[in-house]
Amino acid sequence: MTVEIVNPATGQVTYRHELLDAAQVEQRLAAAAGAFPAWSGQSLQARSAILRGIAAQLRTRKDDIQRAMTTEMGKLKAEALTEVEKCAQACEFYADHAADYLKPQLIDTEAQRSYVRYEPIGCVFAVMPWNFPIWQVFRFLAPAFMAGNVALLKHASNVPQCADLILAVCRDGGLPAGVFDVLHIDNDQAADVLRDKRVKAVTLTGSERAGRSIAANAGDQLKKCVMELGGSDAFVVLEDADLDKTVAAAVKSRFDNSGQTCIAAKRFIVVDAIADAFVEKFVAAAAQRVYGDPQDERTTLAPMARADLRDELHSQVQDSVAKGAKLLLGGEPVAGSHAGYPATILDNVGPGMPAYEEELFGPAAAILRVRDDAEALRVANDTSFGLGGSVWTADAVRGEAIAKKLECGAAFVNAIVKSDPRLPFGGSKRSGFGRELADHGIHEFMNIKTVYVA
Repeated sequence: MTVEIVNPATGQVTYRHELLDAAQVEQRLAAAAGAFPAWSGQSLQARSAILRGIAAQLRTRKDDIQRAMTTEMGKLKAEALTEVEKCAQACEFYADHAADYLKPQLIDTEAQRSYVRYEPIGCVFAVMPWNFPIWQVFRFLAPAFMAGNVALLKHASNVPQCADLILAVCRDGGLPAGVFDVLHIDNDQAADVLRDKRVKAVTLTGSERAGRSIAANAGDQLKKCVMELGGSDAFVVLEDADLDKTVAAAVKSRFDNSGQTCIAAKRFIVVDAIADAFVEKFVAAAAQRVYGDPQDERTTLAPMARADLRDELHSQVQDSVAKGAKLLLGGEPVAGSHAGYPATILDNVGPGMPAYEEELFGPAAAILRVRDDAEALRVANDTSFGLGGSVWTADAVRGEAIAKKLECGAAFVNAIVKSDPRLPFGGSKRSGFGRELADHGIHEFMNIKTVYVA
């Protein structure tokens, strides 16, 4: 089967590739199984040296990787280069810290010696999305490699060159053959790969629909899985917030990556006392986002990754307006564009509207006005999602008290929600389960073994 890749900025087909056949998939599965014993037997020092080599290759090939991201899914040039650097830093972080994360944990019992040790489990299958096509992969790969696991990647179908470049930098960085490979396959083939006995676990970042399918398959096979799914993060603004700082963060969190970020602020929950002032500044600042060619450094709003995703977002905006939301900015596809959508802001959003109930995965913000802290917290938690959330206030103690009560995997006070190798990352409720990054992430795909010597 031939897959065509369309540049979202131009609408032109820029690349074609073939899906793998059964024999090619089998070759990669066999290679991964064959590589595992030697790779897991490598010392942590040897594995860390290879991770540093991969980091160096990421920096050496950053321009090639950036162009692939921009061409395949429309990411702004500056955002793409930042993403590559973040991946290099993650590799170096795990090269530095994995030994501490993986050292045996001594437990005081009546035994002569008792402890917990961490052992790699084998081949982990990674199903990854297009919105951060390099970072999402390395967020998993760096700890997986240091754990001693091997991996196979099924990347999103619209970023095949990004996947191949990841493989190239890993190989050029010194990773042995078979430890990592790319599977250009469809969803049915992916289901078969997960059922293969040589695959021991699966990690997925993607939609709730994809998560349900993969998790059901993994459950049927009794295989460990980590799911990082959608989000509709609350951005809670209290009346004492520094408006200039808060609005700048709000615009960045909502409209960077054309709003196509799981942990982007999506529901702006603003107390009445400051709502009008916040909205006025927010609309003015968002209106400064300039749509255009993502390779042009003057562009500050990228196209969405695909035309169908743009159309889905537009439908959600229209339906919300029809149900009573007030359109303050944007709200129509960029004229003459293939997948362009402007910075869009909806006010007076309430229950029953798509902007309240659903994830808006694109450059559209929902304003929800509330009376006070208590109502802000209730509305923030009135969602089926639970990935991240933030609180903005001059009183850090007050903000932390609210952050503790947010039903999500990451709560930030006076800062944008972001992933950081030093901190565990993941969600609750329909945003998924399991954790990536930090020590929690490296332990997810390991056998946590108790050893007891009487």
